[in-house]
Amino acid sequence: MKRSRSTIAILALTSAFGLAACAPAGTTPTEVRFVAAEGETPAAPAVPPEPSTPPEQAELAAEETPDRKAEPIPEPTVAKTQKWVKIFSGASDKDITPPRSIRKGSKTVELNTAENPVIGTYVTDGAGRTLYRFDEDSNKPPKATCNGDCAKAWPPLLIKSPGKIFPKGINPKILGYVERADGTCQVTINGWPVYYFAKDAEPGDILGQGVNGTWFAVDPKGGKTGALPESAGGTGGTDGSTERGSGGDAPADPGY
Repeated sequence: MKRSRSTIAILALTSAFGLAACAPAGTTPTEVRFVAAEGETPAAPAVPPEPSTPPEQAELAAEETPDRKAEPIPEPTVAKTQKWVKIFSGASDKDITPPRSIRKGSKTVELNTAENPVIGTYVTDGAGRTLYRFDEDSNKPPKATCNGDCAKAWPPLLIKSPGKIFPKGINPKILGYVERADGTCQVTINGWPVYYFAKDAEPGDILGQGVNGTWFAVDPKGGKTGALPESAGGTGGTDGSTERGSGGDAPADPGY
């Protein structure tokens, strides 16, 4: 009669325990070994799994991986030269401190762009001060007609020799300067001379927009931006205090 494998194992254990219990004192119990039954493959010993890297440590390792060094900003090149003024391909790779006064001019001029939800994109100097164009000037050929008292209210953006212009967001090929009646040189965009408005007290002010229907913040192509309606703080085309072309009474210079 055949016995099951389980029965054989139980009998073997029972015999072993019996031998151990009957062994004389000081006798080493018989060692019991389990032998696989015929046709069975011995089970492989259990191997503990290798510890995995906790997610926190994996993230930390990723954070500690050094990033590639950022490539340096290329130095702008000279895109255009007009006599003693060099006009560069982009913004300067060095910090430039804009002149505090809007009346004295500088050897280095920065031109940037800014956005306004009403008039759109317009041009500013390096300090964010709005630049304007005057309809009574001309761009072919460039000519500035705002002189004398007009220039007190609308100071021209002047550049001195030897000059450098660094534009950002403006095509350097359309930049240049024009000589004024007093011998100074005024920056131009697409031939149009550009000016400040003395009543603009802070960067981003556009109080000169639409004054007398002839003054407008200049866009990056030298064109006019849209008129600012009275409901948005504009003059509605006139400031109500001056004749056409005079530009308005200049306030005391606020120091910039």
